[in-house]
Amino acid sequence: MNQLRREKIGKYIQEKGAATVKELGALFPDVSLMTIHRDLEKLEQEGVINRTRGGAISVVQGSSPTEAKLETRMQTNMKAKREMAKKALQLLEPGSAVFLDAGTSSMALAQAMPDMDLNVFTTGPNIALELGKLSIPTIHMCGGTLNRFNQAVSGQSTLRMLEAINIAYAFIGVSGYTAEGGFTCGKEDEMLVKRLMIQRAGKKIMLMDSSKYGRILPYTFGNVEDVDYIISDGKLPEELVSRAERAGTVVL
Repeated sequence: MNQLRREKIGKYIQEKGAATVKELGALFPDVSLMTIHRDLEKLEQEGVINRTRGGAISVVQGSSPTEAKLETRMQTNMKAKREMAKKALQLLEPGSAVFLDAGTSSMALAQAMPDMDLNVFTTGPNIALELGKLSIPTIHMCGGTLNRFNQAVSGQSTLRMLEAINIAYAFIGVSGYTAEGGFTCGKEDEMLVKRLMIQRAGKKIMLMDSSKYGRILPYTFGNVEDVDYIISDGKLPEELVSRAERAGTVVL
């Protein structure tokens, strides 16, 4: 029975491209979510799927073992990301130069962006295309080396371009946060872009939902004291909120 269930789970994920644990649990209501997690672990060992945070994606879809396929990550915490985007829009002023980091939180912000006078610089090609649907903003696509799995460009070309720009508002994605490690991400080149924006931008704004709390990735690019705002889903722990208050960092 276990093998038959795993075969059905593997086939389902391959056909859909991705699935969440809750979604799979609904397909097999007689087994626990812990059992579903064990099934996914076994399927990953067999090379059928790659596990992601809260689910899995199909190897057939060409995804990376270490990074969830972008479409799958866009489906994760989407309600929270839309709420965060609404809060972020309150900070924008017409005529400003704005930096949008690559990532799904920035994509949610791009999707909610009003048609207003802005100069938007982004390291996300998909974000530039989304903003291209608007008529008024001027969109600047940063050059660099493309990470095809998370649709982010980085490298020396990216840094040289951004060093020459006076950014008023930098919206920066966060992959993980701990009190000791600060804000972290998984790629060194992308860390350098984020760190540069923290150094140069007028207002530094972290886009961080509560799922990132407690996670630590290899590269630190800043901490609470280095930024002006943390935009969240309203579920950040009191320890982080108190630290932000002491630092004068506004949590929205």
